[in-house]
Amino acid sequence: MTPGNPPEDGVMTLLFKRYCVIGLLLLLLIWCHLVSAAPSSIKIGEINPLSGRLAKQGLEIHQGVEVAVAEINETGGLEGRRVELISRDDQSQPDVAIARAEELCAWKKVQGLTGGYVDSLVGPISEVAKKYKVPYVASASLQKELTQRDNPYFFRVATLQGFVKPLCTIISRHFKPQRLAILHAATPGSTEFARDLESCLESHSVTVELMEKFRPGTPDFTPLIGKLASMDIDVVVSGGFFADHLLLVRQLKENRVYPKAYIGPFGIAYESFIREMGDDADYLFSTCAWNPGITQPGTEKDSKGFVDRFRRMFDREPNTTNMHGYTSTRALLAAMQHVLRQRKPLTGLNIRQALAELNLDLPMERLSFDRHGDPRNYHHVVVQIQKGRLVAVYPSDRATGSAIYPVPSWSQRK
Repeated sequence: MTPGNPPEDGVMTLLFKRYCVIGLLLLLLIWCHLVSAAPSSIKIGEINPLSGRLAKQGLEIHQGVEVAVAEINETGGLEGRRVELISRDDQSQPDVAIARAEELCAWKKVQGLTGGYVDSLVGPISEVAKKYKVPYVASASLQKELTQRDNPYFFRVATLQGFVKPLCTIISRHFKPQRLAILHAATPGSTEFARDLESCLESHSVTVELMEKFRPGTPDFTPLIGKLASMDIDVVVSGGFFADHLLLVRQLKENRVYPKAYIGPFGIAYESFIREMGDDADYLFSTCAWNPGITQPGTEKDSKGFVDRFRRMFDREPNTTNMHGYTSTRALLAAMQHVLRQRKPLTGLNIRQALAELNLDLPMERLSFDRHGDPRNYHHVVVQIQKGRLVAVYPSDRATGSAIYPVPSWSQRK
């Protein structure tokens, strides 16, 4: 051993330590490479009223959103990247909706937004989306003002005209009432619906004898029913909601008032409504954009796929509100898929442009948007409840049965 040199076993120990350090560094480099090479998930946000007065409808939208995300992930995601859904509850309150949208856009950095029920909640969310340039495809929005604003990042899958046109046509061409009344809830969407329907009917020479508004959740319709009876109204169109129809129809029966047709475009075309009303639901008219068995021609296979997946996930039949959540989410995901296939960065601007150019065949509609973000092909089917089932009665090319009009009086029903 030479003075000043370490012993031989010390040299070996030192070399061993150095090799260990080098090996660990190499492993760290390999791990970092694998992590960076692995595709990251794509985050989309969803805001719905999952609690509060609109919780039932918000949950239905949410379930449709979940089906769309599960569907894309089970088929490999978006170009191999898994979609991560971040859901938030706006508690049926506009100020909470704003806070949730700020959280998702500014902090969670979602690359798109979906969901949303009623315009008092959708409107505030759309303004936050515009602020952060995050594309937002709303599931349930009707108020015309929202797409008349300068907001290139806002799209929706429904419009009021989808309700108005088929109802206006079947009333004016087939029912031809002598004395028609339009009742409507004192909400922006229902008020706009009533005004648009009145305008359309009058352009077809149908006079609206009574236009009357009421507060949602009205506890007693007896005074209004007295007015309908005194005016001998033969067709009633009610722009109320689920609970309003339950009470109004029951009180019509109690007071032995039976118009030739009762039409409720919102809240009637649901299995839950039919179960609640029982036999008294028969002969009521409504509309729906989609229902199991009522789908866009040529989309029967896709519609069945949605129904089957929904049943597996939630153990019940889907309804038209579920389909609205599914449709808005499919639109957002399809736009993202297009951007990735073009090998472009997944920015808000690129996704927004892809949405503007979208042309997608879905069970509810052939979805494409006009320059305001409204869907071009959103059309409802007029349905009538017959023997506890929803039967499509208009238009003729979508009909699964014939309308029963005038409807039998309460005493003549079996």
